[in-house]
Amino acid sequence: MTQSELTPYERFGGHEFFSCLVHNFYRRVPNDPVLSAMYPSDDYEGAEWRLRSFLEQYWGGPETYSEQRGHPRLRMRHIGFQIDGDARDRWLSIMAAAISDQSMDAQLESELWKYLVAAAYGMQNVPDETPASQESIPLTEA
Repeated sequence: MTQSELTPYERFGGHEFFSCLVHNFYRRVPNDPVLSAMYPSDDYEGAEWRLRSFLEQYWGGPETYSEQRGHPRLRMRHIGFQIDGDARDRWLSIMAAAISDQSMDAQLESELWKYLVAAAYGMQNVPDETPASQESIPLTEA
């Protein structure tokens, strides 16, 4: 099978890659005061399974996530959490550190990162405050 015939899941390294990535992400979460508050301290194992299974499925791996939990409906599943720009950026920062642990091919890393950034922004459900410089701009000229 040529590289172009492989699924992204296979190109990334399959289950081993996603297991390592997500494990390295969740080993950092308890040290972040904003993100750790969003997880029950006794459910990191479940959170790790959910993220790993979702990512595996999204990138063309086993469909275990949907088989066990139904359609991902990410926005709906995250609506009970106050995800503002700070939480989004903390999530991305921790995920960037987990990615750097993987020593990935630059093209694959870029592909993964673009998706994760888009997903993180998509999960934000508390709008960023309007910067002060924009608040002083009138809507119409007098």
